[in-house]
Parts: sequence; C-alpha cells; structure tokens
Amino acid sequence: MFNAPKSEYLVPFDGTFKVKTAPTKKHKSLGDKKRLKRAVRKLDDRQKALYAANRHALLLIFQGMDAAGKDSTIRAVLEGINPAGCQVFSFKKPNSTELDHDFLWRTSCAMPERGRIGIFNRSQYEEVLVVRVHPEILNYQQLPDAIDEKAIWQERLESIRDQEKHLARNGTVILKFWLNVSKEEQRKRFLDRLNDPDKQWKFSPGDLDERRHWDSYMHAFEDALNATSRAWAPWYAVPADSKPYMRAVIAEIIVDALDSLELDYPQPDANDRLKFDACRAALNEPDGK
Repeated sequence: MFNAPKSEYLVPFDGTFKVKTAPTKKHKSLGDKKRLKRAVRKLDDRQKALYAANRHALLLIFQGMDAAGKDSTIRAVLEGINPAGCQVFSFKKPNSTELDHDFLWRTSCAMPERGRIGIFNRSQYEEVLVVRVHPEILNYQQLPDAIDEKAIWQERLESIRDQEKHLARNGTVILKFWLNVSKEEQRKRFLDRLNDPDKQWKFSPGDLDERRHWDSYMHAFEDALNATSRAWAPWYAVPADSKPYMRAVIAEIIVDALDSLELDYPQPDANDRLKFDACRAALNEPDGK
C-alpha cells in the first residue's frame, strides 16, 4: 500500500497535530516560481506514465478557509497537464438529490478511475467542518436516527477513514492538503477582492460571517486532520500566506508521491513485438498498406 511522502508539513499519524503550532508563513523566495515550474514539468511526465500504466488513481483533496488559495493553487499545479488525464470537482452546498444519500455518496461518485488524477476543491470533509461549525445543518440532512452531536463527528470521521483505507487498498493514492492561511492574511485577501472590481465576484458577505467562526473552524480542522491523517491518506498542513511557496511545496509532494509508485510504461510482450514487426514491415512497403 502507498506510503506518504516525507515533508515537514506532513500531519503526524498519532493524533498530536496542533493548529496553533502549524506555520502559516514562510519567507517568500525568488526561487519558488522556478521550483513550481520544475515540479509541474515532472508532474506532466509522471501523469503520462500514470495514465499509460492504468493501475493507480491519484486523488488530491484541497481544504482551507475562504481565500486560502484553493482555486489558484489547483490551476497553478495542474498547468500544462493533459486535461484528458485529470478531472476537477468543486463541492458546494448539497442539492436535494445528494441529500437523499449518505454524506459520502456525492464524492464517491466523483472518485477518479485508474490512470487519472482527480481533484476535489472541498470534499466530504465539509461534513465535519462546515456542518460541525453549523450543526443546525444536520436538521436538513434527513438522517434516520436522532442526532447525537457528541458522537456524530467522530462517527463521520471514522466513515471517511474507512473509505480512504478501502480506496488505498484498491490502488487510489490519496493526498490531502490543508491550505493553512492566517486570519490576518485572509483579511488582506478579502480587502483585495473588495477593492478590485475584477475580483469582487469572488466575495460574499457570507464569507465575513464564516470568518467570525474562525476558532471553531480551527478546532474542527485540528480534529479532522488528527483523525484521518494516515500513511495511506496523509494530510499536509501547508503554509498558505505565500502562494508561490505553497504551490511549489504541493507540486513537489505530488511528484514525490508518483515517483514512489515507480511507474513504467507498459511493455509489449514477445507476441506483441512480432505483430509490431509485421505492422512496421507493412507500413514500410511502397504503398504503406
């Protein structure tokens, strides 16, 4: 089974992760953009081998507070990647069809098939983040039993953990990134959006309402990351105050994960080579039949 690439931002598997000690800042370097370009070139090469081998899938999950940089990071890291080999899903408020199923159903339907990269912009983790901060949402989820708020979050985290282990056993490589932006940096980015006419569409007054629940979100993130960071489905708490640095780190972790699979292009067997020789000879004839 896949094992997590090493990184200083890897969330430990023993439940000792603390949000308050996780860095949000890293000094910006002029080399960050070059690091990202190098990693993206490598990722393009590895993606081709992943697609050709058709034995593993790669699932990338991005979570973070509003303005943490999820959208732009996904664009930057996947720039130049063959779109035939990847798929992006953004999960917002569940619709009525999704509410008629269990909370894992809508993301289960979007899991990448072998040979492809699947990207989740938000994910099933919203059910132990947003819903935990706003438990009144549970009243609209048509749950079959009485709601026990003391137990439901750990039960949902257990369900997520079990699903991820099942996926990993069957060839899906799972990497989860928490874009750890500071409250002050979020404030600056909200102001940038409000002051730039081309970015105002990205801001909603509701974003400010959610900001008032910052401490509750940090508690929910800490619990979720501790409960579900495992060697086969690791979390990385990546400093997000510097977007160039964050993007470079994430791209390098993805490349390291794919390198660990030791992917090779499928090789023809002896019978295939004989057929190829015959085809080559036919194509080399004057009329190219």
